[in-house]
Amino acid sequence: MRVASVHIYPVKGCHRVDLDRSPVEPWGLAGDRRWLIVDADTGRAVTQRDTTRLTQLHPQLTSAGLRLMTPGRAALFVPPPVDGELTQVTVWRFTGAAALAGPAADDWLTAALDRKVRLVWLDDPTRRAVNPDYGRADDRVSFADGYPLLLANSASLDALNDAIAEGGSLEGPLPMTRFRPNVVITGAPPWTEDTWTGGRIRIGAVTFRVPKPCDRCVVTTTDQETGERGREPLRTLARHRNVEQKLLFGTHLIPDNRGRLAVGDRVEVR
Repeated sequence: MRVASVHIYPVKGCHRVDLDRSPVEPWGLAGDRRWLIVDADTGRAVTQRDTTRLTQLHPQLTSAGLRLMTPGRAALFVPPPVDGELTQVTVWRFTGAAALAGPAADDWLTAALDRKVRLVWLDDPTRRAVNPDYGRADDRVSFADGYPLLLANSASLDALNDAIAEGGSLEGPLPMTRFRPNVVITGAPPWTEDTWTGGRIRIGAVTFRVPKPCDRCVVTTTDQETGERGREPLRTLARHRNVEQKLLFGTHLIPDNRGRLAVGDRVEVR
């Protein structure tokens, strides 16, 4: 088994950035989901569950900060708000502090999304803990849904696309981008990642715990290039991958150590 691709999502819910390699930090891949768009009134995270317009926001990370791009608008550069004003934000069950990016970013995103929002930066990535039911007391995560990394298996996607076709759906085959993984592996049997739960894998020089599979939501029905929504893959996952009312695809990872992973790295089950 080897790494086929590596991806980060600098702004939660927005377009991905494809990489050849990435440092692995305790809370995820470097630069992954450190930025977050929140509702201006409630401070709650705005995700693709709320608006598919996020698919049209293309972030780029530079050595000096964040560059935001979307069709029809001039790009905006946003520096990390070091020592900036903090505000309370909510991502699922977590409520904690994040640094405000400032009115220029807020105005740009409000116009792009046609709703009043603010942009924040997780200035301290040790602030948010992983679910203690599946992690250790010192495990941390950025603004990802729950765990530092998400791994997906290309053979499992092939098997899912076969099932979509066999079910008569005209929506497939679906690309891996629907599942927004950080790491995609190749050379493994379909669904072998299910057997890793509770164990460890090693990618390059980094060892990861495998706490649980990932249960999927409506975001997977969203075309990540156009923002259009359909019924797949949830319709087919409900028939073939429904475990205790959770529709499973991919698996979460928690790093045991810092390091680096890259396309082509060997993936070993420990």
